[in-house]
Amino acid sequence: MKTLFASILIAACIQPASADGLQSLEKFVRTVTTGRADFTQVVTAPAKDGQTARSKTSSGTFEFSRPNRFKFVYKKPFEQSIVADGQTLWLYDADLNQVTARKQAAALGSTPAALIAAAPDLRALQADFMLAAAPEKDGLQWVVATPKGKDGQLQAVRVGFRANGAAAGGKPDELAALEILDSFGQRSLLSFSQVEVNPALPKDAFQFSTPKGADLIRQ
Repeated sequence: MKTLFASILIAACIQPASADGLQSLEKFVRTVTTGRADFTQVVTAPAKDGQTARSKTSSGTFEFSRPNRFKFVYKKPFEQSIVADGQTLWLYDADLNQVTARKQAAALGSTPAALIAAAPDLRALQADFMLAAAPEKDGLQWVVATPKGKDGQLQAVRVGFRANGAAAGGKPDELAALEILDSFGQRSLLSFSQVEVNPALPKDAFQFSTPKGADLIRQ
């Protein structure tokens, strides 16, 4: 189960509504070039044989620099890291002392990470996703992204933004949530807090070095 939180992010509903959520996503992608936040992730497996659905919770930090650089660091209940350095996507499991490396161009595309951190603009997202606004829920404006490719593990991704109340030319709405539904009916909800928009990030923020003694698997 421990690799689930990481793999669901890199593995990758439509309802007509007002354009608020779609506009929020467009402005976020266009104006937010770097970001940093804390996150809590709840993964819920579908109920089976009349049993109650089971949930697992993890938490950590998230940073990105557009395009194609991001980092998820899971701190609880176990340590894992996902780092995209622009060329390679690294997955490190501290408990297993194992690193998996993939070519980033082949690993991203229609993934949740591409929606909020990797894509350079909305046109790039529309090449891989069908995008549509969804009804407001929980005080957030939502946009739904459905992968155009049908051979992946994702059914749909919803991105939620919290309106900042500013005028159209002001700051972008705040990234608040990322909800992922996979082809097995499993749902993952990431809730973001302490969001920083366009912070100055260190030049080496997305560099990754395989820890000494760790097994390295290249795919």
